[in-house]
Amino acid sequence: MSERTFVMVKPDAVARGLTGEILARIERRGLKVVGLKQTRMERSVAEEHYGEHRERPFFGELVDFITSGPVVMMAIEGPGAIVVMRTMMGATNPQDAAPGTIRGDFSLEVGENAVVVATRLTRRGELWPGQHDAALVVGQASVHADH
Repeated sequence: MSERTFVMVKPDAVARGLTGEILARIERRGLKVVGLKQTRMERSVAEEHYGEHRERPFFGELVDFITSGPVVMMAIEGPGAIVVMRTMMGATNPQDAAPGTIRGDFSLEVGENAVVVATRLTRRGELWPGQHDAALVVGQASVHADH
């Protein structure tokens, strides 16, 4: 069964020019890019999105990082897209990520680990709370992501 998920190339990978390679890996795997948008996440949007981490010591650094430069948001579609993308992404800590995964090949630190993939999609009419134009990326779906 075909499903759709959200993938975001984080500022570290965008700055290093890795967006094309990440896109190529997704497409070579057989998944389809059905929406793509480069943008810069607003601080208020990032604070709301990462709100579950507000009390953790790394919250400020996390928000600073995700708003530090452009991100590329994508809607990816295909059979088992969520599980396939999460496998391609690799472990959250790049030092634990297997070679051949995006994080295993392109990242060294948890704080700058190249990509985020949604764990599930919900129908709420927007992607990032307060950032309505990004809804075009996933076709009116919002995401809950593993960062």
